[in-house]
Amino acid sequence: MDSQPKRKPNAREIAARMRDEIAAGTFGPGDRLPGGRAYAKKLGVSLMTVQNAYAQLREEGLVEGVAGSGTYVRDAAPGELGPRESARRLTDLQGEVARLSTELADVVERIKQLEAVVSPTEGEPGA
Repeated sequence: MDSQPKRKPNAREIAARMRDEIAAGTFGPGDRLPGGRAYAKKLGVSLMTVQNAYAQLREEGLVEGVAGSGTYVRDAAPGELGPRESARRLTDLQGEVARLSTELADVVERIKQLEAVVSPTEGEPGA
């Protein structure tokens, strides 16, 4: 039995999940995303959290809201990438940013280690 309560996803994580589903073709052009209230209840989060996730997807150009009807996966305009390819590229880009962030953190740590070796400490001659 798991005594730890399951962590609730934040808006960024919900948007990433929906983006992955769009990239996988689970939701295609013209498909309606789950209603905000029902989806929030299913995930155990507030309606605002789901609305923020959907807003992020709108800002990325993957979905559009239709007043009184819901949120739908956008159909690509002529010359635009389709939502599936756009979502795939966004996911790839986010993975690359995460990889680069990790590499940058490693470089910063190595610089600190080098500075500790090269820089004289207080109280030593030349300090």
